[in-house]
This record gives sequence, structure tokens and C-alpha cells, in this order.
Amino acid sequence: MKKSLLFIVLLFLFSAPDVLAQSRTLKQVIELQMPKKTGDELCGTRGGSVCWNPETKMYYAAFCGNKGFPLALYTQAGKRVSKDDLTAMEDIRGIWYNPAAKKIMANTYDDIGWISYKLDKAGTPTDIDYKYSGMNQPNGQSVGSYDSRLKRVFFLDYSRVMLYEDFADMFARADDSVQIHWGRKKSEGIGNYENEFDENPDYNRTTVISTGIKNAEFGFLNTDKKQIELYDLKEGFLQQTLKLPYDAPVETMFNFAFTNGIYWLFDIERRKWVGYK
Repeated sequence: MKKSLLFIVLLFLFSAPDVLAQSRTLKQVIELQMPKKTGDELCGTRGGSVCWNPETKMYYAAFCGNKGFPLALYTQAGKRVSKDDLTAMEDIRGIWYNPAAKKIMANTYDDIGWISYKLDKAGTPTDIDYKYSGMNQPNGQSVGSYDSRLKRVFFLDYSRVMLYEDFADMFARADDSVQIHWGRKKSEGIGNYENEFDENPDYNRTTVISTGIKNAEFGFLNTDKKQIELYDLKEGFLQQTLKLPYDAPVETMFNFAFTNGIYWLFDIERRKWVGYK
């Protein structure tokens, strides 16, 4: 009888990944050293984003803030294969791979719009196309993150996530939004005085990541507790907590991404994207 009971308990635990994955600690697995040195002309300071291109099997990482700031390409092992003079070509914020279009895309500062990169045979960006012009995002500093399953670009807007879709190749539009209940599980319910237009100072305020995980689609960087928190698309409640190592670099703006199953934080002082898994 005792053996049967133990078997049932173990079966329940191992068949319920959400229970087992409620909280865990991430470990560093990779680094991407960005080109140039601090003080060089147009060297860049803040990391915009990182994306993985499964076609070229390379990472694309870029600074935000100026079209002349570096964009760099890396192998899956983290070896840089692009030249020092490769630039972002536009003042980008978020960068992602769209598998339907088979293109590297990005949203830019303010009302510049969205762009896609033209790649040569080696996968190196050679030019850009302007897909949309105008304000196709909640605010000037918004960092876009693409969900290929939903075919939507996520943007953080105070305490809600805006879901944008491509619309008639003329402009993007927000077709839905989800209020985030910061730090609260569904069992705890909605907190007192929650307001979707209030900004939470304990979290990175520009970036939401798209995880591709069902029922934990949104990811946010809690800079106060030094952890990454995953929330569900349906109701915006906390689903998983991913603890970061004590020396992980955390910033209140930009410098945060997710791609190829890896969570990325940009170390401003060392000019490196550090990947955790």
C-alpha cells in the first residue's frame, strides 16, 4: 500500500512540470563579447537585444541608441564572426527573427518604425528595409519581442503587455493587451490598488521577453530581487521564478533578452551579453 502511494505521488510530480518549475536558479552558459572598446567613436553603451537565426545558425546582437553603434554576429558557441565595422544601421531597440518571413527584424526608437535586414549569403546584414514608419509601439523606448506561435510582437507598457500584429503591410496595430499582476500568483488574486498604467520600479521598465512557453509566455526582469519572472498570457499572473546568480548584471532599462532557450543580460562594464539557462 505504501509503495503504491509513493508511486502515485512520484507520478504526479513528474507529470506536472509546472509544479517542478515554479522556482529554479539559472546558470551562465555563454558570453557574447561585443566589438570596440569604451571610449571608441560610436562604441555603444546599452544592449538592445539578441536574436538567434536558425537559418544561418548565428546570434545577432546589437546596441541601442544610434544607427552607428555595433551589431555583431556570433556562432552558437559564442565566437564573433562579424567585422568591427558592422553597425545596426538604424537606432534599434528590439531585434527578432521572423520564421514566416525568414527575416531578421527590429523595432526602432520612437516613430522611426520597424525594419528588416537584408542579409548576404554569409548571413551578414548589408542593408535595411523600412517595413513600417511612425509610432508602431507604445513609447519611444519600447523593446519589441516576437512570439512566433502567436505571430505577435510584445511590448511592455507600464503594467501591461501590448500585443502588436502586422497589418496590411502599412502599419502595426495593437490588437490585445494583458495586465500584469506583478509578483502575484493566481491563487493570491489581484492586489489592492493595481493599475495597468502604473510603472513598477522593481522591474526593468522597457523590456518584456517572449519565452515561447505555453502558459508562461511573458518574461520580466525583477532588478530588485535579481530574478526573471514568467507570467501567463491569459491572465497575467506569475507562473515561474528564475533566480539569477549573485554576480548577474541587471539594469532597469534595456540590456535584457531571450532567444534560443537562453536568457540574456548585458554587462555594460565588460561589454558582454551573458547568457543563462
